[in-house]
Amino acid sequence: MDLKQLTLWALQLSILVIAFGFGLKARIDDLLHMLRGRPALLAGSLLAMFVVMPLVAVLLEHAFDLRHVVEVALIALAISPLPPLMPSTLTKLGGRASQAIALLATAALLSVVIAPALVELLELYFRRPLAVSSTKILATIAVSVLLPLVAGMVFRAVLPELAERIELPASMVGNVLLRLAALVLLVMNWSAIWALLGNGTIIPIAIFVLAGLAAGHLLGGPAPGGRTILALATAFRHPGIALTTVTANFPDENFVAVILLYLLISAILCVPYAIWRQRASGNLSDVGAASVILDAHNKAVDDVRAGREAPYYIIPPVDADSPASSRRSSNRGKSTRNDG
Repeated sequence: MDLKQLTLWALQLSILVIAFGFGLKARIDDLLHMLRGRPALLAGSLLAMFVVMPLVAVLLEHAFDLRHVVEVALIALAISPLPPLMPSTLTKLGGRASQAIALLATAALLSVVIAPALVELLELYFRRPLAVSSTKILATIAVSVLLPLVAGMVFRAVLPELAERIELPASMVGNVLLRLAALVLLVMNWSAIWALLGNGTIIPIAIFVLAGLAAGHLLGGPAPGGRTILALATAFRHPGIALTTVTANFPDENFVAVILLYLLISAILCVPYAIWRQRASGNLSDVGAASVILDAHNKAVDDVRAGREAPYYIIPPVDADSPASSRRSSNRGKSTRNDG
């Protein structure tokens, strides 16, 4: 067994563990509330994640005459549920934990039916076969997402106290595996990624990410937190599921470089949006925003040069004891004294 095969297995295992961790968080009541009590939000979410993004991927192929590996990778990313963003990360950017979990879990469950159906509809609409097989997509999502997600939900329903204790370790294990696998793949494919940067592939990928942010923000409902959750969940597609899907369809082609480039671009482009949403929710001052931008830029440059996993960091929350938070508290105190 070579290192590449071992890394791909680790990536697939991370999907199973992350999906199981989502199941451990998900409450049946939250899912039922999403299905029954918020049908408009659910419809907008599914429209953004599973209709807008596949259409954008196919339209980009027509507009840019993409290479086969880029076209297939974008379509696979567009129909890949379960974004690699933990609900805790989303809630720190202004969302509610129950809403984030319910949205992601519901989308993952429904994707078993929606994703293969969308492939068939797109083939009929554009009158040409797409490169991704709907049958293999169904099998991949069912095995890698549906089964572990349902297993986690059943585990929580039967043993809720134990589920609470193992949820965090399970999520940590899944994310560590994902990041280690991404790091190894990044080092192994850096020359191919650099070649993609030079041939213009970065432009359609950037449009794809920006379209995801815009679609999620516009269709995320009236609540600011809901818009933030859906925008990031739409723009950040799960690399492991996409890679597993395309590998099952085309085992002799290399899609790793394209998907890793997508992660790099999405991380960079989502930074300004995340800062804006933090500031809109009152969690980040002007000085704090400038500091985050500078730190994010320096970290991205250092990580790429050192071969580390730059795609997976996201804007850190501003703690209550941070300098920016302390300054805001001080300024509010001064303002109160002056008003008095």
